[in-house]
Amino acid sequence: MRRKSFGNMQCPIARSLERVGEWWSILILRDAFHGLTRFEQFQSSLDIAPNMLTRRLNALVEAGLLERRRYSERPPRDEYVLTARGRDFRPVLLALLAWGNRHFASEGRSVIVIDAETGREAEPVLVDRATGRPLTEPPFRTAAGPAADERTRRRHAPADAGGSKP
Repeated sequence: MRRKSFGNMQCPIARSLERVGEWWSILILRDAFHGLTRFEQFQSSLDIAPNMLTRRLNALVEAGLLERRRYSERPPRDEYVLTARGRDFRPVLLALLAWGNRHFASEGRSVIVIDAETGREAEPVLVDRATGRPLTEPPFRTAAGPAADERTRRRHAPADAGGSKP
């Protein structure tokens, strides 16, 4: 059974999930940030079936998150390197790490984020680039953008204007 595609939905969360919403994809990207590039490295790290790894790597290449580079002609072998789009996923991974530590690490935090220059622990938060304020509610909310269709505009209308709060 083929799953529903979110690629054509207007919601940027749905479109993102179309590219990275399958858990193997996120774990492959995590490992790529740790320097893994070769099929055998990903397979060993994740203990994933070769056919599943092949599908996920192909999907990440197709989505523009990884680039396939040939490193051997005989036999033909490729490595998988993060693209600029893939490197832009790093803050999402760090936010997932912090969220997981905060809510699902009953035994304690097994991985933390540190400042490589000072060695001090860092606490990942999303902030508004213009003001530096954390993006916690209130006063931040979602709003329809310039390309939004009517359904999206209704979904993201302010609560006092008849819309629901996202």
